[in-house]
Amino acid sequence: MNLPNKLTIFRMILVPIMVIIPFLGIKTEILGIPLTYIIIDLIFIIASITDKLDGYLARKNNQVTTFGKFLDPLADKILVLAAMIMLVEMAKLPAWIPIIVLAREFIVSGYRLVSVEKGGKVIAASKWGKLKTVTQMFAIILAFLDLHAFGDCFTGTLQGGDFVLNFIVTIMMIIQVIATIFSGVDYLKGAKELIK
Repeated sequence: MNLPNKLTIFRMILVPIMVIIPFLGIKTEILGIPLTYIIIDLIFIIASITDKLDGYLARKNNQVTTFGKFLDPLADKILVLAAMIMLVEMAKLPAWIPIIVLAREFIVSGYRLVSVEKGGKVIAASKWGKLKTVTQMFAIILAFLDLHAFGDCFTGTLQGGDFVLNFIVTIMMIIQVIATIFSGVDYLKGAKELIK
């Protein structure tokens, strides 16, 4: 097994570790932020770096494999959705956000499976897909450090740094939802011939 595929598997192993952290009963805080959230965030950051690294290494060293093509996007989806569901459980994120992301992933994955079976072409990631990925990662990273819920910045109860961080998280989450929807629409446009 090549290094890019090992990194992908490592990323998948990090997900259950990330999910277990809240059950360890860590009570310490750093600058008012629970250490639990910081550890989860660091695991998510490391996993996100491996996402970029495995793709880069696979292309650079000509080590792109069928296994990697299948597992890499799957590992990304599991990582992002696990993090978002954790944020919902922590009351930092409304459930409709991961629901939209999950619906888009099911639609796109379904299209890809049927397209490959019918010998269709693979649709490259659009600007919406790239925007979705970047804003998703940064929004999730910052959301774990934000002590307030999505949209609290619009209630008039936050000030200073709390307001700024919550505002950035809220706006980035909204942008990633919009990009998620439009990137899904791009795939459906490409699926017209397949549907016919």
